[in-house]
Amino acid sequence: MKGVILAGGLGTRLYPLTKITNKHLLPLYDRPMIYYPIEALVNAGISDIMIVTGGRKSGDFLSLLGNGSDFGLKHLNYTYQKGEGGIAEALGLCEHWAKGEDICVILGDNIIERNIAAAVRDFTAQGGGAKIMLKKVHDPERFGVAELHGDKVVSIEEKPKAPKSDLAVIGIYMYDGRVFEYIKTLEPSDRGELEITDVNNHYIRDGSMTYEVLEGWWTDAGTFDSLLKASNLVAQGGANRVDP
Repeated sequence: MKGVILAGGLGTRLYPLTKITNKHLLPLYDRPMIYYPIEALVNAGISDIMIVTGGRKSGDFLSLLGNGSDFGLKHLNYTYQKGEGGIAEALGLCEHWAKGEDICVILGDNIIERNIAAAVRDFTAQGGGAKIMLKKVHDPERFGVAELHGDKVVSIEEKPKAPKSDLAVIGIYMYDGRVFEYIKTLEPSDRGELEITDVNNHYIRDGSMTYEVLEGWWTDAGTFDSLLKASNLVAQGGANRVDP
């Protein structure tokens, strides 16, 4: 399996911190934010990684990360997204590199306490399709919310006024090689972006979507409040913990 970290965008919610740098290069406690998704993939046994970035300071990723040797990697791959065309558009830039293999996608501002190694193994054993990671939240109306029937995901609704569950879809996704064909069929949403929820709904419709509920804490770091929260959580107990 290959890993994709989506670290583009303009980070406007964190302005002026992002006036001169990419959001994912900001410090999160004692390390740059981008370190955490890389560690999450490496701890799951994924060593072939693509970073999708954008903006004026995209070259700073190479200056910081180089070939990934600080993470025990022999090589890191980089590609560039112009503008803000959405998560699905950013993922689509990786088609030539993925070469039809399974991929694990992490949004670059998503920070987790535990690790996803078991979920990656389960997806590999699944033999195709897709898997999403879910987390119980107290304010599901702020997120994409999964509706479940038994062990099946039957729908995902973006920011619903009346959520059908308290299970938010977090920014970790696993797909087989069909994902790039699905992306090519998408139309921009009202926001002018290609939405990852539309990709997930393709897999829901064909019955090959599975899910796992994430253990431990999870947060994004895309606002001032969530950046502070993530820093405090990491300071208190670390992130991407590998349990015995």
